[in-house]
Amino acid sequence: MLSMARTLITIAPTGAEAEKVAAPALPVTLEELVHAAKECEGAGAAVIHVHIRDAEARATLDPIRLRDTVTALHESTNLIVQLSTGGAVTDPYEHRLKVLDAAPDACSLTCGTVNFGTDVFMNPWPFMAELYQLTQAMEIVPEFELFDLGQVASLRRLLDTYGAPYGGHVHCDLVMGVPGGMPGDARSLVAAVDALPEGATWSATGIGRTTLPVMYAALSAGGHLRVGMEDTLTYAKGRPVTANSQLVERAATLVKLAQREPMSPDEARTFLGVKRR
Repeated sequence: MLSMARTLITIAPTGAEAEKVAAPALPVTLEELVHAAKECEGAGAAVIHVHIRDAEARATLDPIRLRDTVTALHESTNLIVQLSTGGAVTDPYEHRLKVLDAAPDACSLTCGTVNFGTDVFMNPWPFMAELYQLTQAMEIVPEFELFDLGQVASLRRLLDTYGAPYGGHVHCDLVMGVPGGMPGDARSLVAAVDALPEGATWSATGIGRTTLPVMYAALSAGGHLRVGMEDTLTYAKGRPVTANSQLVERAATLVKLAQREPMSPDEARTFLGVKRR
């Protein structure tokens, strides 16, 4: 395993909730997404966590658009392409399972149902189990998304029932600060990390105003980072984000201040056990 002197930075540039009208810098077309990906790779990102939009900038899991997106990102960058299997909270399970047909390097796998603001993000056990087994069969590396401490138990159940993920390494993302999930503070981060399976590594994501507290806490605890306009549209009070690369640059700066270095995409492939293209 790579030394913890290297920090994995994941960029989540779009998400499924924010509207282009409210956030003009949000990349919603394929051209905008590829441009943002190139900038973020140059700034220090190694993984891109991808949601896509349709011609009207609405969240979609259209299989042709997904495959075209994966292809374009592979052709234009060296980033690890991680597709979201969450989509929007309204997407049916069968559409979310079909995301893997686009042949990404990796995908998200949320380990439980969570209140998501005024909505509910549904991830019942049968769906999780089917998705996990598909990732193993299709040689796609899952990133286990954890919105609350109870979801760690579901992660352990997956591993105990179905064995190790493809690539052999368990990597999680602690999604913190979602209304309905665990708070975005250092105390919750430490509790979540302490509960993880032995040998697992983790990144942390702070939603909205928890972005910076979670980033500082993650670095101090030896973890990795996810940033992006999916998670926050504000760089500082009264300052909207002007580009996703702005958030990656800040993360990379903090990584270096912590006496570490951003992990390259090739290093990240080795670290996560991602299949070589």
